Amino acid sequence: MMSFASPETHPPQVSPTIPPPENPPSENHIFRSKLPDIHISNHLPLHTYCFENVSEFSERPCLITGSNGRIYSFAETHLICKKTAFGLSKLGIKKGDVIMLLLQNCPEFVFSFMGASMIGALTTTASPFYTQAEIFKQISSSGAKLLVTQSQYVDKLLDSTDKSFPRLGSDFTVITVDDPPENCLHFSVISSADETEIPSAFESIDPNDPVALPFSSGTTGLPKGVILTHKNFVSNIAQQVDGENPNLYLKSDDVVLCVLPLFHTYSLNSVLLCSIRAGAGVLLMQKFEIGALLELIQKYRISVAAVVPPLVLALAKNPMVENFDLSSIRFILSGAAPLGKELEMALQTRVPQAVLGQGYGMTEAGPVLSMCLGFAKHPFPTKSGSCGTVVRNAELKVIDPETGFSLGHNQPGEICIRGPQIMKGYLNDTEATASTIDVEGWLHTGDIGYIDDDEEVFIVDRIKELIKFKGFQVPPAELEALLVSHTSIADAAVVPQKDAVAGEVPVAFVVRSNTSELTEEAVKEFIAKQVVFYKKLHKVHFVHAIPKSPSGKILRKDLRAKLASAAS
Repeated sequence: MMSFASPETHPPQVSPTIPPPENPPSENHIFRSKLPDIHISNHLPLHTYCFENVSEFSERPCLITGSNGRIYSFAETHLICKKTAFGLSKLGIKKGDVIMLLLQNCPEFVFSFMGASMIGALTTTASPFYTQAEIFKQISSSGAKLLVTQSQYVDKLLDSTDKSFPRLGSDFTVITVDDPPENCLHFSVISSADETEIPSAFESIDPNDPVALPFSSGTTGLPKGVILTHKNFVSNIAQQVDGENPNLYLKSDDVVLCVLPLFHTYSLNSVLLCSIRAGAGVLLMQKFEIGALLELIQKYRISVAAVVPPLVLALAKNPMVENFDLSSIRFILSGAAPLGKELEMALQTRVPQAVLGQGYGMTEAGPVLSMCLGFAKHPFPTKSGSCGTVVRNAELKVIDPETGFSLGHNQPGEICIRGPQIMKGYLNDTEATASTIDVEGWLHTGDIGYIDDDEEVFIVDRIKELIKFKGFQVPPAELEALLVSHTSIADAAVVPQKDAVAGEVPVAFVVRSNTSELTEEAVKEFIAKQVVFYKKLHKVHFVHAIPKSPSGKILRKDLRAKLASAAS
């Protein structure tokens, strides 16, 4: 999930003496973009749509590899994607099959994703920093048949205690983008076909066919596969960059920063795919390092920067920034987590020429729900703390979480979205799908927000339990399941604690078993060995009991209140 508004923004108070209407119409108070709807070519497959205008800028830079300066033109990128599609099909990958990308940002990520799209296959993406157990779980859930990764991560696929896991080199193919270890193939096996071998057309693809399978925790619970179709992606990209007055005005001479991981839907959609569609170049960085980033901004004259709050913090506060020329930047889009007003203002002083704005999204929503209209070709004034307005060709409403009644301006409630960009559903989970998308097609985000008199979206809270560490999702249920598996832990709960750098960090409340002398460090170490770095516990509080409702649900608000009380 991506939520990008300041948590310090508070809506006007609504008088409690005014009751909601007894029988409000179900479709009242529908909010739409301040920009007019556009024609969307969502009958096209994703790859065809993205490369539709490639002849207009075929020789311009499409992908720029920050680590070595290697530049791929649009024509070259398109051709290698087609070669990769052919190579995947020769390895037996066919329409409906799933491949997994376990990669940091690199050109091969793009070639693999687009190549899979061309043959009707799906791509599921995972963080290279996942533990072995997390990777195996996603491979198993998604049914992936082939994995593209770097050789340094192959060790995570070995020595599995799970005997049902596919064996490398036999019924599960692993491809590395660098020197391949034993039983693995080099990426050139799928990307170096002779151009004359490539068929003029691959599989016939229906717009409603799935193309991507990112994993998200949704509004609550464990990670679930989110089925996104060609139509979903095309619709959401078009909502951002197409039309006479695109919401995100990218030009063919723009260079767009891609330092955010492409395995995150925000970066994949709003950075990579939007840029390819618009003909803008993409500067790929494998990881964030402030010195290298500043050098690349200056060297390649980066003009559009998609960032997250921790990166904003570095740009706003690090003294190194003063030594570099950042005058090329015209847009800074902050996403994936809330950006506070003070940080927003501090960054603005460093790049006064740039438009700084936020947006709001959720993987299940395609992912972008709303975006700052200061990025439009014909921009609107920006508001601090606002997420902009709902994207075009979509509808948004705010409902009372208790009654389900839809609310008007300046009344906080749960944000719901409807449009062609929202997911098809969760993989093999009809119950979770039904609880997220209602019978009228509204996707319930679990976030509390309001719409002001200028149709601007503000997010102020969230219903959901998800913890956001620097924009990464940390599902409490996942950590709680691991904690209670410890023989010395009788019960446990995990809640977020506010953090100046990360936004939120996971904190555990643990009930020891009767005879246990378990320590905080032992609990932290137990979890750290099993999870990716951003899911590690930052504090453990030992308690006698976990507060729960009569139905057995953890009363997280009580635990959050305890943390807040201790902090004050």
